[in-house]
Amino acid sequence: MSVKIGENIDLGEFPLLLAPMEDVSDPPFRYVCKQNGVDLMYTEFISSEGLIRDAAKSLQKLDIFEYERPIGIQIFGGDIESMRQSSEICSAAKPDLIDINYGCPVKKVVCKGAGSSLLQDIDKMVAMTKAVVEATNLPVTVKTRLGWDDNTKNVYEVAERLQDAGIKALAIHGRTRAQLYKGQADWSMIRDVKQNPRIKIPIFGNGDVDSVDKAAAWRQEYQVDGIMIGRAAIGYPWIFREIKHFFATGERLAGPTIAERVDVCKTHLIKSIEWKGDKTGVFEMRRHYANYFKGIPNFKENRMKLVGLNNYEDILEVLEDIKHSFVEELT
Repeated sequence: MSVKIGENIDLGEFPLLLAPMEDVSDPPFRYVCKQNGVDLMYTEFISSEGLIRDAAKSLQKLDIFEYERPIGIQIFGGDIESMRQSSEICSAAKPDLIDINYGCPVKKVVCKGAGSSLLQDIDKMVAMTKAVVEATNLPVTVKTRLGWDDNTKNVYEVAERLQDAGIKALAIHGRTRAQLYKGQADWSMIRDVKQNPRIKIPIFGNGDVDSVDKAAAWRQEYQVDGIMIGRAAIGYPWIFREIKHFFATGERLAGPTIAERVDVCKTHLIKSIEWKGDKTGVFEMRRHYANYFKGIPNFKENRMKLVGLNNYEDILEVLEDIKHSFVEELT
């Protein structure tokens, strides 16, 4: 059976979602993930205050492209009126949905009463959600965590009340705010939310899915409607392709060749320059090289070269050298 968000967003039988990640899920990164079969993506999270003030960085994050659809714009904030206004601004950018971040555990976000901070005040969370739902014609979804800490795991109540407030899907990260990204994600509570007979909206699980094996095992064990993948896709967008192939055929795809790694890295670089301009595009790509070539023996010298270069043509030359020298070594 197809998973649907609202009336019009059909995600197929068991969708794979790309988690919104700050400084990562920009259009260049989303492009290479889309090429590898991801079903639903989100922008980086955008400050509601930044949108209202017309802050350039926030407005740039509203950029979405036709080939990315379906795509959601994710917003965060601690003020209900600002969130309402920002949902109107987002709607004008014509995404397929608006997502509210009630999960970010980072101190600078939580200090402003935003992100996972709202897990300490569910009444305010519900009021904020209602305000966003009423301000847009688009489906509204939410990403959250199990609770603030081990003593306040309140995701059951959150799920019911947010569904009543009008959200159309819920993604749950299997950690509390107190855990940040440490320890193991606990998906058993996500399964319990999904099995609650009151819950009719799709429930997506998030946290620690970094392999085909985990995706397949957790799909069976936790009975979620789909899986959201974040950190495991950084430098490895092939994870979506590999999981989908296994679900469709029961067979494992071989991992990407050196040539494929180079080609996708090159595409990412080109898209980065197209979107951000030469200087920023090259500079911001530096953080990705190590991830694209993770696990390749004796790669350090090449990585140092790549991060030391400022010229697009020089970087392409080094990437081509990598393609040929490492292929020869591997054959």
